[in-house]
Order: sequence, then C-alpha cells, then structure tokens
Amino acid sequence: MESSDNKMTVRAVDRAMDILLCFIDEKELTLTEISHKVGLNKSTVYRLLGSLENKGFLARNPDTEKYQLGFRVWQLSANLPQGGDPGTILLPEMVRLRDLVGETISLYVRNENERIRIQAVESNETIRRVAPIGAHLPLSVGASSKVLVAYAPPEIQKEILSDPSWPSFVDKQMYMEQLEEIRRHGYATSSEEREQGAAAVAVPLFNRRGHLVAALSVSGPSNRLTLERMKDNLPYVMVAAKRMGSMLK
Repeated sequence: MESSDNKMTVRAVDRAMDILLCFIDEKELTLTEISHKVGLNKSTVYRLLGSLENKGFLARNPDTEKYQLGFRVWQLSANLPQGGDPGTILLPEMVRLRDLVGETISLYVRNENERIRIQAVESNETIRRVAPIGAHLPLSVGASSKVLVAYAPPEIQKEILSDPSWPSFVDKQMYMEQLEEIRRHGYATSSEEREQGAAAVAVPLFNRRGHLVAALSVSGPSNRLTLERMKDNLPYVMVAAKRMGSMLK
C-alpha cells in the first residue's frame, strides 16, 4: 500500500493502470515497449500483462507478440455516462458541417497546457486531413489552440505562456497579439504551423451559459483550404458553433 494525495493506493493496481494508459496513444505495443514506457523491468510487466490478458483488458497477437486493448475495455466504455459528453451530443452536427464545407471537422478541448481532440469527422475527399480522436497537441501553434487560449481566463493564459516547455520559436508577444485579434474577430486560422501541408480555421464553442466548451475546427490540405476558402466557409462554421452551443448546458 502507498499513500498518494492522502489516498491509499495499491502498487500492483497502479502499475496495471499505468500499463493500460500506455494505449492512449498507441494501438499495439510489445513487452519491451511497455516496459520502457512504465519504467519497470520486463519480468514485472510480463506478470501484470498476464493478469490483464486473463481478465480481457488486453489481448496479445500471437503472430507479432504485440499487445492491444481487449474486449473488456469496450464493454466498460458502452456504459460511460454520455448524456453530457459534447463529443457524443455534437457528432450529428459535425457530420452536417462536414457535408457543407467538405473538409475534416474536429472538436478540441484544453487539458492543462495542451489540447485534445475529443471528436472528429473526416472529409470524404481522397486527399484529406486525418484527425485521430484522442490526439494530444501543443497549445503554442494551430488555429484551435489559439482559440482555446484566447478565450481562457487571464491567469490560465499566463500559466500557459510561462510553461518551460513553451517552444522558443514561438514569439510570446506576437502570440498574445494574435489572441487579441482572435477575440476581436471571433475566429483563428493557421497554415502549416504545426504540420506541413495542413491548414485550419477554428471558432470558439460556448454553451448556453456562455462558457467556453471547446474549439470547433475545419481542417484540410493547405493547397485546397486556402485563406480565401476558409473565409468562405466561416459563416457555416460560426452558425454551426452557435447551434451546437445551444445544445450544451
């Protein structure tokens, strides 16, 4: 037994949970990869993997010797309380917006000093912006990042900009000026800031109480989603954001 934040924890359970959390960003992992990620020796990890596999939380591919999430995880996820989950509630509206503008639609929320994609509807175009759900991305670049920071409280903005991990190539003063412009116009754009060949336009999504819930973005290849095209799509995105916000308490 160990004490963490005044709560008693069981070391073996903590370690097993750490192993499961390795699969947030990876679909398959080897024993060695898991061992490196959790910082434990292979023999300990192997025993824990055996327990998780026996209970159905992990499954091992006998051909590749790699582990992946098992059926028990999906059984548990079916009972998640989804009534207030924006990603679930807003999915039909995101599909409607995708069909209107023809590009990939994403929903981002801020988690401390990063943003997380909680929902996405990919474009039907052959060449499109692929948006994996659950991706963790920096707040220093990208249209959605700037929207989330622009409408955050001043103390949160200060915390984000003073983070030691803030990249040196992003000028803080210029960034703050961009945030002010975003608040003035109500949207943000980006082109090849985080990823070469990708562009996006994003708007804030407020709930019925006027609280920022997420950033709604349209993204696609920069040679197709030009600044002119973004501005053409902007009225559709803003109307969609307003409609979505009216659905959230």
